[in-house]
Amino acid sequence: MKKLLSLLVYIFFLQVLEAQTATEMVHVTSKEQSLFDIFESIESQVEVSFFYADSWIEGVTVTGDFKGTLYNVLSGILEDTPLNFFITQDRRVIITKNNLIYSSLPEGFFSKQKDSIQVLALEQPRADPFFYDSQKIEDTRFVNTVRIGKEVLGRTKQSYTVSGIAINQDSGNPLQDLSILVEDLGIGTSTDENGYYEINLPQGEHTVKSSLLGMQTLVQKVIVYSGGELNLSLSENYQQLGEVLLNSGANANVEDATAGSEKYNVEENKNIPLVLGERDVLKIAATLPGISTVGESASGYNVRGSRSDQNLFLLDGGVIYNPSHFFGIFSALNPFTTESVEIFKGHMPARFGGRLASVFDIESKTPTTTDFNGEASIGPVTSSLMLQIPVVKEKSGIMVGGRATYSDYILRALDEESLDNSSASFYDISLKYDHKLGRYGRFKASAYTSQDRFSINSDSVYAYQNIMANVSYAFRLSEKSRGEALLSHSRYNFEIDYDSQNQNAFAQDYAIAESALRFDMISKSSERHNLRYGLNTKLYSINPGSLDPLSKSNLQPITLDNKKGFESAIYFSDEFEINEKLLVEAGLRLSMFNLVGPATQRIYEEGLPKSDETVSDVIEYESGEFAQTYGGPEFRISSRYLLSRTFSVKASYNNTLQYIHTLSNNTAASPIDIYTLSDRNIEPQRSQQVSLGFYKNFDAPLLELSLEGYYKTSTNLIDFKTGASLFFNEYIETEALQGNGRSYGVEFLIRKEAGDFNGYLSYTFSRSLQQFDSLFGENRINEGEYFPTNYDKPHDISLITNYRLTKRFSFSGNIVYQTGRPVTFPIGKYIYNNAEYVVYSDRNQFRIPDYYRLDLGVNIEGNHKKNKLGHSFINISVYNVLGRNNPYAVYFVTDAGEVKAYQSSIFSVPVPTITYNFKF
Repeated sequence: MKKLLSLLVYIFFLQVLEAQTATEMVHVTSKEQSLFDIFESIESQVEVSFFYADSWIEGVTVTGDFKGTLYNVLSGILEDTPLNFFITQDRRVIITKNNLIYSSLPEGFFSKQKDSIQVLALEQPRADPFFYDSQKIEDTRFVNTVRIGKEVLGRTKQSYTVSGIAINQDSGNPLQDLSILVEDLGIGTSTDENGYYEINLPQGEHTVKSSLLGMQTLVQKVIVYSGGELNLSLSENYQQLGEVLLNSGANANVEDATAGSEKYNVEENKNIPLVLGERDVLKIAATLPGISTVGESASGYNVRGSRSDQNLFLLDGGVIYNPSHFFGIFSALNPFTTESVEIFKGHMPARFGGRLASVFDIESKTPTTTDFNGEASIGPVTSSLMLQIPVVKEKSGIMVGGRATYSDYILRALDEESLDNSSASFYDISLKYDHKLGRYGRFKASAYTSQDRFSINSDSVYAYQNIMANVSYAFRLSEKSRGEALLSHSRYNFEIDYDSQNQNAFAQDYAIAESALRFDMISKSSERHNLRYGLNTKLYSINPGSLDPLSKSNLQPITLDNKKGFESAIYFSDEFEINEKLLVEAGLRLSMFNLVGPATQRIYEEGLPKSDETVSDVIEYESGEFAQTYGGPEFRISSRYLLSRTFSVKASYNNTLQYIHTLSNNTAASPIDIYTLSDRNIEPQRSQQVSLGFYKNFDAPLLELSLEGYYKTSTNLIDFKTGASLFFNEYIETEALQGNGRSYGVEFLIRKEAGDFNGYLSYTFSRSLQQFDSLFGENRINEGEYFPTNYDKPHDISLITNYRLTKRFSFSGNIVYQTGRPVTFPIGKYIYNNAEYVVYSDRNQFRIPDYYRLDLGVNIEGNHKKNKLGHSFINISVYNVLGRNNPYAVYFVTDAGEVKAYQSSIFSVPVPTITYNFKF
């Protein structure tokens, strides 16, 4: 009894001592002070000793003023760290990482029966061979167990948000579309364009697999104690270079809610044979369903039956007005500086606006922050160079790229007298700076310029130029909220010098510029809601140009007044997961356009054609005064329903507004097309589109299949009267017509992503029609009936193939077929007052011959050893192997009283090319 009493007294004494130690008062004032020093300061104030592993607290600093009991002070000091503490009865403070030390067991712990504990048998997800091949175990890197967060006493929350950034270990660049799969739960996510991801995980141990084509697969054991950060670093896998043509991500085409979108990586498409061996960033798009051009090497893209000016081209968020060189033969974007292209042709997310048809969202490469590297190519017409230079190790870097042509040399070398006085040259320069600010801040700056100058057997010299510059700041407010602010400026201008010997010599110029501010936010309010919202505004400034007489010209100088307008919008969208099968992305964009003075606006008599004779009033607007306002809601809705894990159906509805118009009578886009803004007499173009599609992936042999149909209607489409005078016309509405349009079609795509034989087949059936009706014959076309547009091509087929013979040698080929585009033919002639006149058919009643082409190529890669000076790639290709004389245009001239038809072609003979590429 005496011994038992002594034991109880001792235990009571220890408990009192423990409580007394925890409640002793401590005061710590720290400004970026290390935990080593803070613990020493506490030990000097109270009689305690700290025990810890040096590696746990090395580099950890704390700032603040902490005063109170020892327990409260330590709780405050360690609150933002993964560290916990436990105070023993003998005045020892034991520091632990992540987990807690318990002094007692939970209530009822020993009363639990084994059979009361349920073990949930979770279905193991399929090992997707697109990302992971069990036969290639050397491509998978295993790391030690990672612990996230820390236990908090009394916390009952069972699920936590884990987030982080994924980077390329070799270059330091963020990894976009990295697949992150939690194997034991069968859930996953992917990284965005900045390499950021977040996912909700329950407490406990999980196996996380991170994978991306061309990178080593990373498998980790992750123990989640609470919310926290898990950053990922993956190495490149050089054995997979060039194996796949297109990659949309594992099941992304099935699982995403976005209908009618395409995304491709520029590097993965290097094997496709293109004209003159040029690896083209945008020409690849024309081989995809629903995207075409009016002819071979034509500028502009017609997306789902729309005009080429209804596409929005964005480079790192900044607008590019003319993304082509030399009338469309070459893309104006350097393939070595470009990372990826994403095209929204069906559902257009609410954050985009200002165009009716599509968005080409182009991202340039993020500069490396680790090692200097570069890439170069030498071809028969152009050469390219790209350099990536670290500025601050693992923090900031710069990328610079340039491309130039030596076509002047080729023209002079040709034995063709008619080309003796011809010249053609172009160049483009890209620049990007990337700087990491803290853990989640990122500053970016991009700049781009291109210039073309040419004169083909004429007295006219043409020159046009793109300029774009922007800065952006990406930030993170919390684990569930992040955003980006972007300021950009774009400008496009052209000049024409007609220095002939007659009295009509002149110099002409034109320019359009826009300055834009954009603010975007992404917030994951819950597991089922992913919100995006923001605002943007831009100022258009159009200099319609001036005409200055040269030498002894009899022309009079002309200068038109500048035009200005504001286009602004706010938007909100929610990607809402209703259940495991149904995902809906619903957005609303409210846009507004204001034409800004100084401006002169005519008022025409109601119900009469607009002409100089029907002007009823002229209104003058002062500088800064709103001359006209348009606007309205734009609804953007797209949904996905999973019929199975690899099979889904998608539907979408979009309505869009466009306040800017191209003034051109050309069939194809031209570098001297001019733009105008909506005003009192030219209304904004409007469009509505609905689509329905089915998407299916097959495990073997890794096939992706899609079938999508669409129907689109448009109003206020702009066209011009026959023989309209567009240049230096201050009142362009007197020559313009605005009408309706409708287009519809079915798009089919089958794509094999991997293996020795890969590629894709795309087929599009589509119709594009327009209508211009009026009570007045001069404003009516084809009696007011619907007729085909210049770019209506009902059948469009592209077959892109690549066969890898060995890891270094592969063969590639393209087959392209298109229905001939519509044209207007003369169908008769008559004589009136002793003069002969031609009678033409209804507009676009006939078609030029169908287009088809075969291209072949051989690709030779250097060995794939990782540790070598550089990696080479040689492409030997023949464009238009069959020498098909595909017509670009058919035109008619009167010669000696006889009407004769002529056909023009761009490439009517096989064009062989050899290009050498080198990456170092």
